[in-house]
Amino acid sequence: MWLFDLDNTLHDASHAIFPAINRLMTAYVARVLGCDEATASRVRVDYWQRYGATLLGMIRHHGVDPADFLRAAHEFPALADMVRVRRGLAAHLRRLPGRKILVTNAPQDYARAVLEIAGIRHCFERVVAIEQMWVHGHLRPKPDRRMLRRLLVQARIAPHRAVLVEDTVSHLKRYAGTGIRTAWVTGYLRTIAPSRPHEVPAVRDDGSRRDAAVRSTLEAEDRRHVGHAAQEQSVTLVAAETQAPQAQPGHVPRVRARVPNRPAYVDIKVQSMHQLQRRMRRIGS
Repeated sequence: MWLFDLDNTLHDASHAIFPAINRLMTAYVARVLGCDEATASRVRVDYWQRYGATLLGMIRHHGVDPADFLRAAHEFPALADMVRVRRGLAAHLRRLPGRKILVTNAPQDYARAVLEIAGIRHCFERVVAIEQMWVHGHLRPKPDRRMLRRLLVQARIAPHRAVLVEDTVSHLKRYAGTGIRTAWVTGYLRTIAPSRPHEVPAVRDDGSRRDAAVRSTLEAEDRRHVGHAAQEQSVTLVAAETQAPQAQPGHVPRVRARVPNRPAYVDIKVQSMHQLQRRMRRIGS
């Protein structure tokens, strides 16, 4: 059983999609807070630093519906012009023996649309998007172990017969010790368009005062919301926020990623599906 991630694994999301998600998330925060985008960016930085995801802070402090947030962050009228895939992707996937399931923290409509544009929808027997990652009443996206264990049980596949194919190495690390084989795809990490919320440098005193006012407001909200739902602790950030931080506000530079050697918890490291297909025997599939 092959469990494939989507963004930056099967297609180049860093080229256009991740920067667009970043802009859409900032615009969403600005609408909810009724503020300008500069303030929304500072709030996003604060939420990301404190909770690991903009979405978590938006749920906790503003009662945002996770599905609405994710849907708004993935609205792309020109998606077909944004998806980049390598030639021969479908053929390489077909040559991998065994069943294939797409497992993505992105919304289902977006995931299915990307598969159709890439011409690989027929390669997967099932799409498991974030809407299908509820376990016992709580949302458990990757890298939650409970969700993946349940998926394997439903598919009647032992962990050692499954291969998780991901670009996010922290996800692979989280599944170390579960028996699941891991393949790290690095081909789209060579040049990335960072999308993580970034610090806005306070070069003027009035900017510093605004930042302090935002943080004071958030701290006051924390005191009023001491208890928060378990769901808020389990919702993960969208893939765009796993990228490296931006250097300047409003600017999306393209930088060269530093891809380290293969960690011990990664069975193989490849750049493409072509390499994965050639080296599949290395991971016991």
